[in-house]
Amino acid sequence: MKKDQSIVGSLINFRGLVYSPVNEQGVVFLFGRILDDLNMYIEEVRTKYPDCVARRYTGRGWERVYIEFEYLSSNFIEHRHDPKECDIIVCWEDDLTAEDKMKIQDVEIIELKSIINTPQVPNRGIEAPSKIGSLEQKYDLEHHYKRKKVKKGIQNLYEKLDKEILKINDEIFNKYAKTAITYYSPERNFVYLKFRQKSMELDIYTNQQKIPGVKNIRFHENWGKIRIERESDLKVAIAAIKRSYKLMRQAVEGNINTGWYAVTPKEKLTWLAKAKEEK
Repeated sequence: MKKDQSIVGSLINFRGLVYSPVNEQGVVFLFGRILDDLNMYIEEVRTKYPDCVARRYTGRGWERVYIEFEYLSSNFIEHRHDPKECDIIVCWEDDLTAEDKMKIQDVEIIELKSIINTPQVPNRGIEAPSKIGSLEQKYDLEHHYKRKKVKKGIQNLYEKLDKEILKINDEIFNKYAKTAITYYSPERNFVYLKFRQKSMELDIYTNQQKIPGVKNIRFHENWGKIRIERESDLKVAIAAIKRSYKLMRQAVEGNINTGWYAVTPKEKLTWLAKAKEEK
């Protein structure tokens, strides 16, 4: 008897998916596992283009979005889809050239490989059925204070910081996860905050720009780190976060991949130069 051939992707062990997608069906499954992280819910799955109708939270309400699934973002061009009828391409890998992106510049691209297993979309293990009920819980600010035994002074600093971040734009909103508090632009996360007992640590989107008070994160050059320990740190942090928000808005409008593992502009220039040399 001839055995069925089995071809799998790289090992990822992410939320019940052992290997990375190797086709569009894998992309659809993985997308379904992270809907909540992307602040979306599904209204309709279709047999025609585009594949899916969903709603995404914008800070003001739930906006309808039309989604097309592709294994590679370049498949969207190959299939000759009309970009006017689509809002978002969800793919495993974004391999579109800058020239092709100009053809679909109003369509957002979500590259799954660069956002899973990151602070924005962390992994969650698969638990036995008897444990699931105890794990299904909502987190709030008090959970974070108790979890790290946060000192009262840091709690007061956070409440001031939170007000200032939300004042930047009325579409910005935050979410309480198990280990962190995240702020959205509203389409994408641009601030990731964790408490320590006597401080706060923030990862903010920088797009490799130098922002005063922000330290580069090695191997994640699109992101930087700020530490807040006292009142005097707030002014620098708030200015940096305002700059981060502007950079994220530019990234969303320019269809730039902002994921934790996204290819940075510096890396992209290196790749393009290498490809030019090979020609």
